[in-house]
Amino acid sequence: MSTIAWIGLGHMGAPMAANLVAAGHTVRGYDIAPACVQAAQARGVTTVASVAEALEGAEACFTSLPMPQHVRGVYDGPDGIWAHAAEGTLLLDTSTVDVETSRWCHDESAARGFAFVDSPVSGGTAGAEAHSLTFMLGGAPGDLDRARGYVQAMAGSVISCGAGTAGIAAKLVNNMMLFVSMMGVAEASQLAEQLGLDAQVFYQVADVSSGQSWPQRTWYPVPGVVPTAAANRNFDATFSVDLARKDCSLAVQAGQTTGVHLPAATLALSQLDELIAEGFGGKDCTLVTKFASPDGTLRGWDGR
Repeated sequence: MSTIAWIGLGHMGAPMAANLVAAGHTVRGYDIAPACVQAAQARGVTTVASVAEALEGAEACFTSLPMPQHVRGVYDGPDGIWAHAAEGTLLLDTSTVDVETSRWCHDESAARGFAFVDSPVSGGTAGAEAHSLTFMLGGAPGDLDRARGYVQAMAGSVISCGAGTAGIAAKLVNNMMLFVSMMGVAEASQLAEQLGLDAQVFYQVADVSSGQSWPQRTWYPVPGVVPTAAANRNFDATFSVDLARKDCSLAVQAGQTTGVHLPAATLALSQLDELIAEGFGGKDCTLVTKFASPDGTLRGWDGR
């Protein structure tokens, strides 16, 4: 078994690191938030006080961070990963970032003699807890093989997507599909209600018909239908509006860079922006359902 450094112990990082511990690895984790540190400790992660301490003797280092600027900050500088990782340490970033940031991580890691694999994940907090995430890997073939050995304990699927940044590119496109699909689920859930359909009955119809999708199965935005839906918990976040907005904006940005027209993704982004403007950035991204409601109210949501 290996010694692994883990930087970023939030809603995704803590359970992912814990799954590595359960597989027999020694995981030393670091986060700036005391609550995240405590949660990781409760899961068996050995927490430390700095990036440098996390990297002592580590054969691999994972990052799981909210924003591209956090990834850049953790890698660079005198207190960063590049300054303290030992020769041969495999560097893997599970964060959702822009392609340019991932390319920077690849290029700057290579310039310093490190192997880097972009390793974003899909499956959300439920997948992190159940070690059933999909990992999308981008990097050199030999590095992808090494990465697969580490991520297997956290994964339901591991897909080698290609050269450097192929993993993050696949992640951005996949999440764009998620947000567009979620708009369809949101609108369908409210139309079904207004037409007098029982929510559970309509869900069963969609689940075995052409309307079936991941957000329909996992996030159906009516309380009492899907156990994992935020609608059961006043739309408290499993995937926050703020983070969804970040991911969706990166996909729209990629469309602008490549010249691809993304009208549906642009509409999804505008709805997330509107939720943030209304003060709901910390709520679950499925709260976009309120834009389909005739009066902006939803069952399962107190309006706050």
